[in-house]
Amino acid sequence: MHITLEQYNLFTWLWMGLGVSIFILLLFITAPYGRHTKTTWGPLINNKLGWFIMEITLIGVLAFFVCIGHNKQSLVNWIIVGLITFHYLNRSLLFPLRIRTGYKKMPVLIMFMGVFFNIINGFLFGYYLAYFKVYPTNWMMSPQFIIGAIIFIAGTVINWKSDNVLIHLRKPGELGYKIPQGGWFRYISCPNLFGEVIEWMGFALLTWSLPGLAFFVWTFANLVPRAVAHHQWYHKQFANYPPYRKAIFPFLW
Repeated sequence: MHITLEQYNLFTWLWMGLGVSIFILLLFITAPYGRHTKTTWGPLINNKLGWFIMEITLIGVLAFFVCIGHNKQSLVNWIIVGLITFHYLNRSLLFPLRIRTGYKKMPVLIMFMGVFFNIINGFLFGYYLAYFKVYPTNWMMSPQFIIGAIIFIAGTVINWKSDNVLIHLRKPGELGYKIPQGGWFRYISCPNLFGEVIEWMGFALLTWSLPGLAFFVWTFANLVPRAVAHHQWYHKQFANYPPYRKAIFPFLW
């Protein structure tokens, strides 16, 4: 049974509305993983394994719909699939292997929330490309695609470089936290999260689509409150934390 475009659009708008609600909620309740992990949220799972299971889910769902759909995928469609896959392969495989937090755990509940989130997002773009949208080749010459691609690449570079700084703060065997320095850390506490927000803003622009906008809305809803929580945590942990740094948007917030 296939859903109509009208049903699909309604579902996507409702999903974005939920994202706005989650954004407000997360400003008051910090998701308990990473430095904010709490044992009161139930059973725990290895941090790296949890990341892998959460993030690889989206690739599988996206591939499933693209493969079973009746649309013949164009070059631009495959580029879009490639960008999503590139991002989530990094998050599911490379990032967990690089982080030096093998001793850490996350609540199983948080992992399953991440799996649910990625099933929905994988469905949204997979179904969109499988049944509703075939981009023409000349879409790559459109202002939306060109500007969006530049923003996407810039966000990816900021995200990767900032992650690299954080990963190398700890020497092998070290467990504590330090104040990151250099690069975008001169201006904000969480340039890795800022880069990811920028990345998906560019993606929304280059696809010029409702599911692309939904990707961005949910990224913003999840990561901006996360950055605010990190920023507050830094100030509590370090008396000498730079007072001029903002949480996620330079000079603004």
